[in-house]
Amino acid sequence: MNTSSVPATALDAALAEATARYRAHNPASERLLLEAADVLPAGNTRSVLFYTPFPLYMARGEDCHLWDADGHRYLDALGEFTAGIYGHSNAVIQQAIVAALQDGLSLSSHTAREAALAHEIQRRFPGMALLRFTNSGTEANLMALAAATAHTGRRKVLVFNGAYHGGVLSFGGGGSQVNVPHDFVVAPYNDIDAVRALVQAHGPQLAAILVEPMLGAGGCIPADPIFLHGLRALADECGALLILDEVMTSRLSGGGRQALLGLKPDLTTLGKYFGGGLSFGAFGGRADVMEQFDPRRANALGHAGTFNNNALTMAAGLAGLTQVLTPTALEALNQRGEHLRERLNSVFQHHAVGLQFTGLGSVMQLHATDRPLRNAADLAGTDDRVKALLFFDLLERGIFLARRGLVALSLPFGDAQADEFVAALEAVVSARSPLLPAAGSGTHISR
Repeated sequence: MNTSSVPATALDAALAEATARYRAHNPASERLLLEAADVLPAGNTRSVLFYTPFPLYMARGEDCHLWDADGHRYLDALGEFTAGIYGHSNAVIQQAIVAALQDGLSLSSHTAREAALAHEIQRRFPGMALLRFTNSGTEANLMALAAATAHTGRRKVLVFNGAYHGGVLSFGGGGSQVNVPHDFVVAPYNDIDAVRALVQAHGPQLAAILVEPMLGAGGCIPADPIFLHGLRALADECGALLILDEVMTSRLSGGGRQALLGLKPDLTTLGKYFGGGLSFGAFGGRADVMEQFDPRRANALGHAGTFNNNALTMAAGLAGLTQVLTPTALEALNQRGEHLRERLNSVFQHHAVGLQFTGLGSVMQLHATDRPLRNAADLAGTDDRVKALLFFDLLERGIFLARRGLVALSLPFGDAQADEFVAALEAVVSARSPLLPAAGSGTHISR
């Protein structure tokens, strides 16, 4: 079929116009991508960053602002996909990195900082009786699953549709071709009855139930507390380990989502901001599970990693947790996020458009529907063109968020920045409302 003969809808035409303006305004970013494509597939080495016609190339950042290769200044509402909680130029973090550099970049041994950082994490997450460091949240989840399968002697892992536990543990649409070859059982999120039926069928073979307290990449859809506690009970019943992936939700309180809900997982995985803005991951939990990695044991599980305890991450992570990210600062950040999400959704309600931000605390995501969202299936049929149009329109007004609509606030993102974001969204929605889904209309798009 010759698609060029199909009449363009008003939404398609608006998106094409916005894309053309974007291309015209960002020639340096386009040039850099074309140069990178000579050595990287489509110029990309991190899939989430790519979008058409080309992604922005950022040149520098300061506090909660970014400047791209063409000199445009943006309010950074993305916060490095939740990892950039300290912003781009926190003086305490910078000083800690410089001090670590002066002591020697790579010392080929243990250092005192790694135990100090582990103690600080354990203080916040007391359920992590023992823990180990990795280089990313992906690695943390891989190692937690390794620990669970070795401890239980079982191979099956129950996960959830729409969940994301790393680049090789991705379950949007049920799974990915690059996923590691565990024997996965995929369940619907927030549906304890469906999970119970799967546990009844697979329980004796289940090594672990791996769950995010809020679907992160799956749309910032919070888990019902009853659902999470139900998973705890089902794991106990069948002898599986409950692994709580708090790579993103750890920022929701000093002790993560588990502390807020009084939930006690067998293992917890962490990542993102705990490295002070540098590569980091951690997994830990029950002593009897984690003692498998004790190298003094004859049958110890191996866990190598040249940069597991690298000097820069240990220094930056420790300084951030002990000097910057106090419980008071974290609580204030999440309160600002709750208030901002309410204000953004009020804009949609005022203009009677069927859009919403979902999430918890300082993390949220835009959706092109206003119907209730409980799992990935509820997002079926939503129109991605709407989010694309709003993304490009907000960029023109100096607001940078993820192409998929993810927003994650950083500590420097204060009330003035929230006002700027709300004003930009108000202007965009006011101008585009005839093209946006009407409130209560599900996925209908005006033509």
